[in-house]
Amino acid sequence: MALYSEKVMDHFRNPRNVGVIEDANGIGEVGNAKCGDIMKMYLKIEDDIIQDVKFETFGCGSAIASSSMATELIKGKPVSEAMQLTNKAVAEALDGLPAYKMHCSVLAEEAIQSALEDYHKRTGK
Repeated sequence: MALYSEKVMDHFRNPRNVGVIEDANGIGEVGNAKCGDIMKMYLKIEDDIIQDVKFETFGCGSAIASSSMATELIKGKPVSEAMQLTNKAVAEALDGLPAYKMHCSVLAEEAIQSALEDYHKRTGK
């Protein structure tokens, strides 16, 4: 059995939504000192819908794939739906992660939650 699924490898080799949103109205950054992964998420939300999402991740292939998949799962969705995203959903969408890499999907969830919290602070919503 391969260590990583085809989806993990695809999102690692061809990450979606990489970059910065200059006029983002929600920004979140999280990191894990144990493994060295750092994720920064940028959200552009209009009318309670995530119109755009981008990320910058410094980390391993699983961290990059988790960030990429997480952005795909929330783009175009209502804020209320994005708030329900779990690391388990990210890992399942990637067809699984090795147990010792599950923390990468946790970081992706936390980065999105952090960006949503920032959005709520900025807008008072």
